[in-house]
Amino acid sequence: MRIATWNVNSITARLPRLLAWLESTGTDVLCVQETKCTAEQFPTDELREAGYASAVNATGRWNGVALISRVGLDEVVTGLPDGPAYDGVVEPRAIAATCGPVRLWSVYVPNGREVTHEHYAYKLRWLQALRTAVAADASAARPFAVLGDFNVAPTDEDLWDPNRFEGATHVTPAERDALAALRAEGLSDIVPRPLKYDHPFTFWDYRELGFPKNRGMRIDLAYGNAPFAASVKDAYVDREARKGKGASDHAPVVVDLEL
Repeated sequence: MRIATWNVNSITARLPRLLAWLESTGTDVLCVQETKCTAEQFPTDELREAGYASAVNATGRWNGVALISRVGLDEVVTGLPDGPAYDGVVEPRAIAATCGPVRLWSVYVPNGREVTHEHYAYKLRWLQALRTAVAADASAARPFAVLGDFNVAPTDEDLWDPNRFEGATHVTPAERDALAALRAEGLSDIVPRPLKYDHPFTFWDYRELGFPKNRGMRIDLAYGNAPFAASVKDAYVDREARKGKGASDHAPVVVDLEL
C-alpha cells in the first residue's frame, strides 16, 4: 500500500500534474494540503474518473485539506474536535478517514507568521488540539498515521542553513516541543531512514532559486503509530515532482507499507 502527503499549493492549478503523478506512482492514498478552493470547486469528478474517491475540508482562500483514496474512505471526520479558531474562524486544516486497513489524518498546521504574532499562539493551540484529537488512534492496534504540512522543521538538520532561521517561526523550541508532545502519544517520525539524499527537504521557496540551490526545509511529515511504523518498507521524498514549470513549492512524501 502506498500512502503519500503533498502540499499542492492549489489543487486546481496543479491538477494535470497531480493526475499524472497519481497514475505514474500508483499511489493508493494521498493526503492533500493547501487546496485553495471551496469544496464545490474541488476536482472530485476528475479524480473519480481516475479511480479515486475524495473527502474534502475546504472553504477557499489559503487553506483546505483533503484525502484522496482508491482503497476506500470511511469514518470521515472533518476538522479537529474542539479545534481552535483564528480571528473567529475555524479554518479547514484537518480531515481524517479510514482507508482500507489504515486510519489517516491529513493536516495543514498554521504557519505562525511571526513569533510575536497572534497566529503563532494560534499555531501552538492548534498543535495541542491535534495531539488531543489523535491520541486514541495513536494508541490503537490498527495502523494509524497523521501526515501533512506541519510548518515545523523538527531539528536543525531539517534546514539548509539554521542560521538563516534565527528568531523565526518553524524552528522555535515551543513548536518543536509541540511536535515532541505529539510523538509522545505513541507516534514516530517515519521518513528519517536511509534516503536518496542526505537532506530530505520537502519545501523550497520559489524565490532566490531555492530549489536549484537546494535551500530547503523538511516540514512535510509522516508520523505513524507502532503498527504503522512496523509495516513501513520504504519512505522517501519525491524530489522529481518539485521540478519543472508549474510545480508546487513542496514535494510529496511517499510511504510504502506491507500490510
